[in-house]
Amino acid sequence: MSAESRETAGSEPLVLVVEDEPQLVRFLRATLPAHGFRMVEAGTGERALVEAQTRAPDLVLLDLGLPDLDGVEVVRRIRAWSAMPIVVVSARGQETDKVEALDAGADDYLTKPFGTGELLARMRVALRHSSRVQDSGEAVVEAGRLRIDLGARVVYRNGEEVRLTRTEYRLVAVLAEHAGKVLTHRHLLREVWGPGAASETHYLRVYMAQLRHKLEDDPARPRHLLTETGVGYRLKVEP
Repeated sequence: MSAESRETAGSEPLVLVVEDEPQLVRFLRATLPAHGFRMVEAGTGERALVEAQTRAPDLVLLDLGLPDLDGVEVVRRIRAWSAMPIVVVSARGQETDKVEALDAGADDYLTKPFGTGELLARMRVALRHSSRVQDSGEAVVEAGRLRIDLGARVVYRNGEEVRLTRTEYRLVAVLAEHAGKVLTHRHLLREVWGPGAASETHYLRVYMAQLRHKLEDDPARPRHLLTETGVGYRLKVEP
């Protein structure tokens, strides 16, 4: 982060809020500083791109329904030069909208209306994921009783090594590399099986079921290998 964006408030994370709904902006002005965040605002997509480049925020909260650019286009333009975490906040609740935003590079997606607790939790997850990505020495991901050693290519449950097939390991490794982030079906299929498998969603259902039986305490009620219905999957790292 630039010195300019840090100079006034130490190390408190700076959040770029890209939103043109006055009521929500007022809510965020009251909520974010009360929970240890600084905030800068942009009411249009073009202004958001300027602020993202000049202020280098730690996280972007982005509405899709902006008066000039579509929010998905804003995600794509930021992703062309930065990996800063982006959490989409939108009234568009259709699965296709979520998939489009996530495939464009968003880290997460919240549908309006939402609770304060959920918003803050999603922001913290996105910031932690960003921190892990920036730390090139991070080779171990822990999620409750799971320990995924990406360097050694070994997965442990309750301290004991779990034998995984090559494909099972590749799938859990991709999720671990993006721990906390929602990964779409298309993204996972492309990463694990290759571009030609982008529509073979049944592959994921079969292999996720196998992984849950091997890694979850209760496969029917997974705590870490979570389904985002109609969108994809997420590795939840919180206990």
